[in-house]
Amino acid sequence: MSRLLQRVVGLRFKYVMARNASSYLIEDPKYSFLKDLGLDKKNVGVFNGKWEANGPMIQTFSPANGKVIAEVQAASVADYESCAKAAQDAWHEWAEMPAPARGEIVRQIGDALREKLQPLGQLVSLEMGKILPEAIGEVVEYIHVCDLALGLSRSLPGTIFPSERPGHVLIEKWNPLGAIGIITAFNFPVAVFGWNSAIAMVCGDVSVWKPSETTPLISVAVTKIVESVLVKNNIPGAVAALCVGGKDIGQTLVKDHRMKLVSFTGSTAVGQEVGVEVQKRFGRHLLELGGNNAIIVNEDANLQLLLNAALFACAGTAGQRCTTTRRLLIHKKVYSEVVSKLKKAYASVLSRIGDPLESESLIGPLHTPAALQAYKDTVAAAVKQGGTIEFGGKVIEREGYFVEPTIITGLPHDSPLVKTECFAPIVYCIEIPDLETGIQYNNEVEQGLSSSLFTENMGNVFKWIGPHGSDCGIVNVNIPTNGAEVGGAFGGEKATGGGRECGSDSWKNYMRRSTVTINYSGTIKLAQNIKFGDD
Repeated sequence: MSRLLQRVVGLRFKYVMARNASSYLIEDPKYSFLKDLGLDKKNVGVFNGKWEANGPMIQTFSPANGKVIAEVQAASVADYESCAKAAQDAWHEWAEMPAPARGEIVRQIGDALREKLQPLGQLVSLEMGKILPEAIGEVVEYIHVCDLALGLSRSLPGTIFPSERPGHVLIEKWNPLGAIGIITAFNFPVAVFGWNSAIAMVCGDVSVWKPSETTPLISVAVTKIVESVLVKNNIPGAVAALCVGGKDIGQTLVKDHRMKLVSFTGSTAVGQEVGVEVQKRFGRHLLELGGNNAIIVNEDANLQLLLNAALFACAGTAGQRCTTTRRLLIHKKVYSEVVSKLKKAYASVLSRIGDPLESESLIGPLHTPAALQAYKDTVAAAVKQGGTIEFGGKVIEREGYFVEPTIITGLPHDSPLVKTECFAPIVYCIEIPDLETGIQYNNEVEQGLSSSLFTENMGNVFKWIGPHGSDCGIVNVNIPTNGAEVGGAFGGEKATGGGRECGSDSWKNYMRRSTVTINYSGTIKLAQNIKFGDD
């Protein structure tokens, strides 16, 4: 080959490599679903009725291969101000609509999500990293909350109480709060917004959403879907404002007196700071923070049922659920059998760790390089402290941030490592002598989110769910610690924050209550038969 030809070929090779290095996944036909969601190579991450942003550009990556998907322009603090003001202005119109009319808008949002179910689920898999069935299930969860909110819009309660005074009536009246701030985490980038938004909307609130910086495309796509419904119904878009941004945007939102409620989902450490800042201004906060969840395996447990549950509870979503099982508290009579069978169950899925968009995959990647490092550090610390790696413990050498689901034995129940949540697929197996000890170990961690007991004894069930049982907000029997339904209030106690979202009476978070006394008697009568003056 002549030197000239070699040079031409070399230059062409360099050009192709440079082009591939700079290309974004959104330009790959394999990911055409991104265009179906109205996304582009460069996207605006601020919506206040108009799409406009003046902050830095954020590149968003696929954790399955580490490649750039697209870019999103984030908000400046001035952009946040525009969002907050527009939302506050929109609230005056939104709050005056009858609740059933607001419910109709939320119903239409649910239908719009149904139309985009597949591509939106694919985007969640691509940007967050959970496998496609889970990702689609997360969008379905938002749809289900829309259904729940629709029913709520026609059944929001108000109460008339009997008055002790003749010619008087007592009424309990609920009114919307106004504007609320929603700060969501990367691991449920659709559902958690949906929990808050759908319920808040039927209650008469508007919102400013600050999503995770690492899942900005999902928030843009969801907001475009909501916007399409609002525009069709001539509703101000700022009813559901979006403000992609970093720590500065989050801090500004938390301190903003116009945000009557701040709903925060994230770590316990950050959540504690958020709670303090909101309380300083006498605002409301709804905190959904960390979990260090346990399954107690009693001596009479159905072990096949337990193993089926534990595989997903411990390893599903690559351990990136706040309800993931971190501790297996196993009765001494079945301890060896459970650990042995769990290792075999883990081995059966090792070959199915992979691209979350592929149908064979059961476990996807960790979300970021930082999460990968935390996994490595935790495994190393466990070994150093005397733990035994029964299964896993390794980073998988391939594109992306994949690790082996890991089983660790040999650490004491009160080890600082065991009592610290690592957001990765690591479970500690701990032997217990009896159920009472298991309950004690379950309750000794600072978090109190989810818990489960596997038993066939009805007496054990009522002990577990009673005052001296689990101290968590979610108390399960013979099911995993994860997989909540929208009909039940979701949240936990202690360092989990104490918040409740979704079902039951969680709507009260988004409304203010007034006790109203109406006198129609024509005379003044004081309560408690108090006499004042000549009356």
